[in-house]
Amino acid sequence: MNHPEPAAQEVAQLREQLNEHNYRYYVLDDPSVPDAEYDRLLRRLQQLEAEYPELLTPDSPTQRVGGEPLEGFEQVSHEVPMLSLDNAFSAEELQAFEKRLQDRLRHSEPLEYACEPKLDGIAVSLLYENGLLVRGATRGDGSTGENITSNVRTIASIPLRLRGDSIPPVLEVRGEIYLPKAAFDALNQRARDNNEKTFVNPRNAAAGSLRQLDPKITASRALQMCCYSIGRVEGFELPPLHSDVLHLLNEWGLRINSEMAVVKGAEACQAYYEQLGQKRDQLPYEIDGIVFKVNSLQLQQRLGFVSRAPRWAIAYKFPAQEEMTQLLDVEFQVGRTGAVTPVARLEPVFVGGVTVSNATLHNMDEVERLQVMKGDRVVIRRAGDVIPQVVKVVLEQRPDDASVIELPKECPVCGSEVERAEGEAAARCSGGLFCGAQRKEAIKHFASRKALDIEGLGDKLVEQLVDEQLIQTPADLFSLSLEQLSGLERMAEKSAQNLLDALKSSSTTTLPRFLYSLGIREVGEATALSLARHFLNLPALCDASEEALLEVDDVGPIVAHHIYTFFRQAHNLEVLQDLQQQGVSWPDLEVDLSARPLEGETWVLTGTLTTMGRSEGKSRLQALGAKVAGSVSAKTSMLVAGDKSGSKLTKAEQLGIPVLDEPAFIDRLAQLESKR
Repeated sequence: MNHPEPAAQEVAQLREQLNEHNYRYYVLDDPSVPDAEYDRLLRRLQQLEAEYPELLTPDSPTQRVGGEPLEGFEQVSHEVPMLSLDNAFSAEELQAFEKRLQDRLRHSEPLEYACEPKLDGIAVSLLYENGLLVRGATRGDGSTGENITSNVRTIASIPLRLRGDSIPPVLEVRGEIYLPKAAFDALNQRARDNNEKTFVNPRNAAAGSLRQLDPKITASRALQMCCYSIGRVEGFELPPLHSDVLHLLNEWGLRINSEMAVVKGAEACQAYYEQLGQKRDQLPYEIDGIVFKVNSLQLQQRLGFVSRAPRWAIAYKFPAQEEMTQLLDVEFQVGRTGAVTPVARLEPVFVGGVTVSNATLHNMDEVERLQVMKGDRVVIRRAGDVIPQVVKVVLEQRPDDASVIELPKECPVCGSEVERAEGEAAARCSGGLFCGAQRKEAIKHFASRKALDIEGLGDKLVEQLVDEQLIQTPADLFSLSLEQLSGLERMAEKSAQNLLDALKSSSTTTLPRFLYSLGIREVGEATALSLARHFLNLPALCDASEEALLEVDDVGPIVAHHIYTFFRQAHNLEVLQDLQQQGVSWPDLEVDLSARPLEGETWVLTGTLTTMGRSEGKSRLQALGAKVAGSVSAKTSMLVAGDKSGSKLTKAEQLGIPVLDEPAFIDRLAQLESKR
């Protein structure tokens, strides 16, 4: 039969692509495309070879199970080949699978199937002789794998000796070695912390871990294994059902999957598939589908094999969680805390069960680590409800017109300066009082108890006021009318009047409270108090240089930069002016050393203070000039020990630091405060 030249060319191209992907995945541990893309290429090649059988050659990727073994390991021949499985991607394909089996067996009744989650890991073979583990091997190309005995011995879920007395003289167990989600996240976090390359997904990480020549590295990766079948057995009669074989393996000390089940018929298989699909994101490991196997070993033998897969089993795949698409553009979004985040705008792609057109790039550190550019072909990952993210760039497909992604200098929402402190991953908008993206959080903080303490102005009411467009900045709070407030849902006239009274009362405050209410990054209560005491009034602070700010206690270079930048934004200064025009006021501070008898001293509070809270004790000490620290050191001047004091009291006694109990502390405060 003659074949058209275009078909031959496409077959050659597909084989070249698949061989390259196999090499990158199995040899380099560096896949460049997601599994869904690989499956698509393989299915297209299978289709062409079925349509033009003369194009099928023995070295076609469709005739192989995996890649060539690595040269760094001794080769192992599998006496019983380790084959892969055919795939189904829909309920119709699953029903067609059962129909083929029924036709071959001349059997009209629904068949019984063993159902197991398809773990996303690496297939391995374990050989036990007289109950002792003597060899571990990868699947390799199905006939020849790699000897990884030293590495599998480090995996806690693989027994070195089987349990029980009735054990086959020779037993070859097959299963999946995988990396749990938590271990994968921890491994990648360590890589990021060390500025090293991260793994694309848990299976890639498991493969890389198993192929370490140093078993100590493998041992550090928290790999696990679940068994799913037996390759060969000698001197022992197995139970007649596959599910019973798995339970027998479990009795011998080998792990099997707790989600496995036995069902009857394709409809029950579909129900199991849907049930596990709903649980998928809650499982502690990744699965990419369900494996259905005819449960009867006798029927398995009757059904036999095709060239590369058993007829009696199929892998019903979930929608791909990774896909490849093009990054069209990058936009920057501003979060409620001011974080400026790059968002990838994508050529729409179906992944994780939905069509995705946007994905997060997290921050500019991640952009630089991925080496991603506008126009790149990228791999997108979406698991469950997790926000889709870009996990890899397909560098070999980078277009000539790809362009660099640059952090904007101005906030895309309000136009304020975007700052990115040295050593920090996140960039942030500095227009905290004005920026629309930060509006709700800024006003909630402004009204909070330790700031202006506006009684009755809770978080839900702030959100309601912003949503109704009655307020845009904290200054707008003080121009609200009784009519506006009483017109809100669930706001009676009395409640509205109470809020107006609370606003009027809160408008007279102190400089430290006011500075804290502004929500400047890294400026907490203690720093606000230090700033107020140092500069005494707001104009002096607004005009301060970064060098002048560094002279303040507890203010380092990063905090000084945040404060300096905040007071250089015109929008923020406008809001400050509006607040004062609306009547928000405070007395300026004066230098009076007699009122600060504890100036230069460092106090520590520990335990429970029953007469007053530790917060009140801290405030009174700070008003007397003391610095209140959270830990005891040689520089500590005094420790106040309340009930149930612990390690801080012990350390203070060891260092010879003076200690006051609560009654003595109250007396000391009274004495000091009476002299002011």
